[in-house]
Amino acid sequence: MADYYAQLGVGRDADADTIKRAYRRLARQYHPDVNKDPGAEDRFKEIGRAYEVLSDPQVKARYDQFGEAGLGGGGGMPDMGDMGGFADLFETFFSGFGGAAAGGGPRRRGPRQGDDLRLDLTIDFSEAVFGAEKEVQLRHLETCGTCAGSGAKAGSGPTTCGTCSGAGQVRRATRTPFGSFTQVAPCPTCDGTGQTIADPCTACQGQGLQQVTKKLRINIPGGVDTGTRLRVANEGNAGQRGGPPGDLYVFLGVRAHPDLRREGTTILSELPISYLQAILGDTIEAETVDGMESLEIPAGTQPGAVLTLKGKGVPRLGNPVARGNHQFTVKVQLPTRLSGEERQLLEQLAGHHSRKDQKPPHKSGLFGGLFGG
Repeated sequence: MADYYAQLGVGRDADADTIKRAYRRLARQYHPDVNKDPGAEDRFKEIGRAYEVLSDPQVKARYDQFGEAGLGGGGGMPDMGDMGGFADLFETFFSGFGGAAAGGGPRRRGPRQGDDLRLDLTIDFSEAVFGAEKEVQLRHLETCGTCAGSGAKAGSGPTTCGTCSGAGQVRRATRTPFGSFTQVAPCPTCDGTGQTIADPCTACQGQGLQQVTKKLRINIPGGVDTGTRLRVANEGNAGQRGGPPGDLYVFLGVRAHPDLRREGTTILSELPISYLQAILGDTIEAETVDGMESLEIPAGTQPGAVLTLKGKGVPRLGNPVARGNHQFTVKVQLPTRLSGEERQLLEQLAGHHSRKDQKPPHKSGLFGGLFGG
């Protein structure tokens, strides 16, 4: 797993300015058109990816909480505007930085919805069947209470960026042997927003958002299974500049039960019984998700037979009244040792069955002819 803080050489408590300065310094050092050492290009790409993640407050928050798994993959190299004036002829043609397409348009300046978050939660087998209320701890971004999300100290506010005059973009003309080219990139001063904060809020370092840990109660309905996704509205990251918050998505995993397993709404288990119970029949107590329940074993039950308790399975998700069944597969246990009395009784039974199965002897001769065969 990549440690983006280590790649930039900063601590996990580094603010946005420290991260940007570290990135600019390393980018100048390892740019492949300047540094021809083996591995310089790979190092430059690593630095760019690290800065791309850590320079965005919401992406950084996901990384801090979930690591690389929270980033969802993807992502390209950072804009050349963040290079602080380092763009030149080489950057026009190499590494995907050249042309207006690389810079893109200005970033949205209005309200921006917060990111959705994912939480993986493991529950017990019985909790999945009947539902439960679970308390979890969640780390997410909330609107800064000190500056109310503006990013500026009290009594001040954002001002129009002097570098780009509020356009959010800067243009740079470059002469080459092939002619003049104009490079368009997000403004490095305002990061493409068109506004700057001269006196940032000290509580959130001008971001308008703060990462906090809160306790949250999750209501889990009966009938869920591994892979079920629950949506908790408005518990994702807070939006920027007054935008609405994202949602929290809870992905459930269910612990295996030592004796019970599940197929849809049906619960399956094995039922060990003695050979005498199988032969004579019996009524026994069997384990179900509702506790011990009476189960009738008919006389002459065969090994592998399936006995059913109706309505003792899993509720249908969204309809807790409708429940599946519990099916028991019979496993007949044969004794490995017999007492003398048991052996004598079984031998008598075996002899009785043996005599019943024998055919009467065939009669022949005079008496056979007279009395029939």
